[in-house]
Amino acid sequence: MRQISDKIEFVAGSAGQMAAMPALPALRVFDERAVGFLNALAGELLKSAAAKKYPDAVTFAFWCRKANLLSLQKRYAEDGGDRLGRGTVFHIAPGNVPANFAYSLAAGLLAGDANIVRLPSKKFAAAELICAAIRRLLAKSEHAAVAGRLCLIRFERDAAITGAISALCAARVIWGGDAAIGAIRQTPLPPRASEITFPDRYSICLIDAGKYLADCDRAEIARAFYNDTYLTDQNACTSPRLVVWFGAGRERAKEVFWGALSERLGGYELQAAQTVNKLSALYRFAAGGDCKLTAGAGLKLMRVAVKKLDQAVLANLENSGYFYEYDAESLDEIAPVCGEKCQTLSYIGFEAESLREFVLTRAPAGIDRIAPVGKTMDFSLVWDGHDLIRELSREIGVSIR
Repeated sequence: MRQISDKIEFVAGSAGQMAAMPALPALRVFDERAVGFLNALAGELLKSAAAKKYPDAVTFAFWCRKANLLSLQKRYAEDGGDRLGRGTVFHIAPGNVPANFAYSLAAGLLAGDANIVRLPSKKFAAAELICAAIRRLLAKSEHAAVAGRLCLIRFERDAAITGAISALCAARVIWGGDAAIGAIRQTPLPPRASEITFPDRYSICLIDAGKYLADCDRAEIARAFYNDTYLTDQNACTSPRLVVWFGAGRERAKEVFWGALSERLGGYELQAAQTVNKLSALYRFAAGGDCKLTAGAGLKLMRVAVKKLDQAVLANLENSGYFYEYDAESLDEIAPVCGEKCQTLSYIGFEAESLREFVLTRAPAGIDRIAPVGKTMDFSLVWDGHDLIRELSREIGVSIR
């Protein structure tokens, strides 16, 4: 560990602490010390005027409140098993979603584990605020039990460092693109260690035009859809890339929906490289597919109408305000784009139960989540089909004579 520690920036914790983690006894899932630390972290963030400028930091803080965590605990208390953490978990956060590292860390703590978290190399303001709050709490004596179980680190891509840390671990959690996962998997884990990966995914939004026009608060829906997409430059796997319209009044609904969203884009900054990428995606698709760019939407909002949902659409996805649109008569028409890469089905004007029934009946390889617009980024301990608490802990089996 000494050979690599000088290449690691310790944002919280130290090299000695990290090396000592495998010897720590595991905690029970939802240990009161872990819950207490996360509840205190929520308090630190919610009282911070600076944090209130960043919706993702505030959302994370609300998620960490004790009342919410105890509500989540019920799911695991009902199975009646005794669960302990696996040991030390190495979390590798994505580089494009600022608060993701914090949720992964929280899941590890709640599962009873010690946690080493590789932070994104880019220093997002929201992430820096969360890290600063964590450091303040770890310095307090009442959180000594958690302090030894948490290291936040940064380092440039280095197989030797990744390998040395992985050798300490009972589990590894990789949030990242397919290429990053492939590279990291070249570094082995101990024989009993497990691994959870979250590869590249995309998401879809379904809108019932008639119900949108009749029942919805249009300004609130625009705010919610903006948060689902533009807050992360549409980089999050949860962010819809394809909008599918149903029902009567579609053209009017599109005009209203996209118009309301456009009114929120004044403060959204679009870099030249993002514009080039969006235009390149459009040209690639247009070269081999039948599509139409909706006029008047502007560079911050590019809408590309397609007449067919197939792999050509999926091969030309882009972010930063780039949306494909399709008019459908039935849910069955979305099946070709619901493969294993499809993550979240968000909706406006649908009943969640009808979408659930569609997924259970058609059993597509993808769609692991169903959520109303505005809730796609809400973190759950069951993510991409993985139950993080159960997979990052172990059940103690007891046989009675």
